[in-house]
Amino acid sequence: MQDLKISLITVTYNARATISRCIESVVAQGYKNVEYIIIDGGSKDATIECINKYKDHVTVFVSEPDKGVYDAMNKGILLATGDIVGTLNADDFFASDDILQSVADMFAEQNADIAYGDLDYIDEQGKIIRKWRSNSYKKGIFNLGWMPPHPTFYCKRELFKRLGYYSLEYGTAADYELMLRYMHLQSIRICYINKVMVKMQCGGMSNNSPTNRVRAWKFDLRAMRSNGIQFPLFSLIIKPLRKIVQYF
Repeated sequence: MQDLKISLITVTYNARATISRCIESVVAQGYKNVEYIIIDGGSKDATIECINKYKDHVTVFVSEPDKGVYDAMNKGILLATGDIVGTLNADDFFASDDILQSVADMFAEQNADIAYGDLDYIDEQGKIIRKWRSNSYKKGIFNLGWMPPHPTFYCKRELFKRLGYYSLEYGTAADYELMLRYMHLQSIRICYINKVMVKMQCGGMSNNSPTNRVRAWKFDLRAMRSNGIQFPLFSLIIKPLRKIVQYF
């Protein structure tokens, strides 16, 4: 299964506190046919110094100003040469050392076009405070406010060329919009990896103030309307309600 090459992209900006943990979880992966790409937005803290400590494990490193996280992800995708592309946020880390092996196995054995899994939210002390369990994809389930955790989302690189990249027009919902465009609108093979793939530290642009939360809802609604969700207002209401079970 080592034949499939995975391009893994980490986007950073002033991530000194967490970037080493992120990179170390990549280095620890048992699957080694990995192209690791780090796109830094021109960090002003010690992020770059931290990254340089792992330069032997980083295939491509770019540090320059960008237009935000999704612009940086697009830069990484354009530099990628792997069969499969995924992302790992600078604040996040792999839940175990066999995650990329599971990804490669799913694409090789099931001929997946897209694969995704489960995610745990943790606090700064590493305590699990939410458990995002995706379950298997069913056609039309996006109409019911469902979505997979984007940090667990992997797809064939050719999908970006065929279906487009992250659209900056959707702000913080750019990842949701891309998954709608790929999964909801297309008839392609989507596979669920039934395991916790990523530990994600709580926080994020869309949730750090009431104003940002309202702006995020507007971007979500726009993404739904652009990608054929049957009842966008209903989906917008039920989407956050689905998170309640993650706390139990």
